[in-house]
Amino acid sequence: MALDTETFDALIATVRRFVADRLRPLEAQVEADDAVPEAIVDEMRALGLFGLSIAPEYGGLGLTMSEEARVAIEFGRTTPAFRSAFGTNVGIGSQGLVIAGSAEQKEVWLPKIASGDIITSFALTEPDVGSDSGSVATRAIRNGDVYRLSGTKRYITNADRADLFTVMARTGEEKGGRGVSAFLVPRDLPGVTIGTPEKKMGQKGAKVADVMFDEVPVPLANRLGAEGDGFRIAMQVLDRGRLHIAAVCVGVAERLIADAVAYATSRRQFGKPIAEHQLIQAMIADSKTEALAARALVLDTAVRKDAGDDVILESAAAKYFASEMVGRVADRAVQILGGAGYIADYGVERLYRDVRLFRIYEGTSQIQQLIIARETLKRGE
Repeated sequence: MALDTETFDALIATVRRFVADRLRPLEAQVEADDAVPEAIVDEMRALGLFGLSIAPEYGGLGLTMSEEARVAIEFGRTTPAFRSAFGTNVGIGSQGLVIAGSAEQKEVWLPKIASGDIITSFALTEPDVGSDSGSVATRAIRNGDVYRLSGTKRYITNADRADLFTVMARTGEEKGGRGVSAFLVPRDLPGVTIGTPEKKMGQKGAKVADVMFDEVPVPLANRLGAEGDGFRIAMQVLDRGRLHIAAVCVGVAERLIADAVAYATSRRQFGKPIAEHQLIQAMIADSKTEALAARALVLDTAVRKDAGDDVILESAAAKYFASEMVGRVADRAVQILGGAGYIADYGVERLYRDVRLFRIYEGTSQIQQLIIARETLKRGE
């Protein structure tokens, strides 16, 4: 159920001030330290950001997809690491539980997720399994009321901080997704090991690491849904996650455009601001047009999702277009700033590296193309 207009407008205003006054001044520090200050994470908890998508009966704000998308756009206007601090709790780390969890599972975990008392993570990708997510090799063998979970997951967001993992593991002999099940796996179970966080091109402050499971005893009560439901759950989780990421891409693009315009109106060449040169204006026009188109696609798809429509195609299209769009906008922003755009003192250089990941995670652009084509052919229109 949507918030009333006054309450939601107040939330957006609060988030906007928080991003502008608290987060943007810390961007260079997060880049240098490769960490989000814990004091900022505490402020995020106090604002209720860890529970944006979780129902009020479990302590969350219970935002609709349309509302969540608008909040995500606001957080796109600063370094993506800040959003990642609570992003898995809002999205892929919690939505499997929201979609398929039992009443008992929800009662145990969702209040702690909503408050930020625990951090969640989503463990699907493996060393030899990325885009082909139905080929999961991690295995969970049932023995009475316990599964023995063994395998390795790779590039897992927030793994270094996570207290609870949603893990996809093979429980049956069927090939493909039909043999995959989903499990809630607490970090403190014996046999769980977290690897060293990876060194990355961008998005410093948001960590990814391997997670190893060695005969981890996972109670039957921690399985989400029935055996074999894991792949279906994962795809539903990713549908929502892709729309959220698309909204973040829109926010980053709007930030980049604002930075490029500010520079272009103050930087002078050939006796006038470079904003008056037509080729600079062309880059600004292209960026603005694409950002507006992405915003419209994201918000329209969010409305459709809230209405209960099947938005597999539209979510994939939004993620594909928005993530490719923000890459082009970032490239133009660097070009408009010229040499300054290549220097680390300017946020454009950092965001140029940060946005490259959007075309890879939550399904690569090529996977989105396949989904869009498949769904279009299925619908026949």
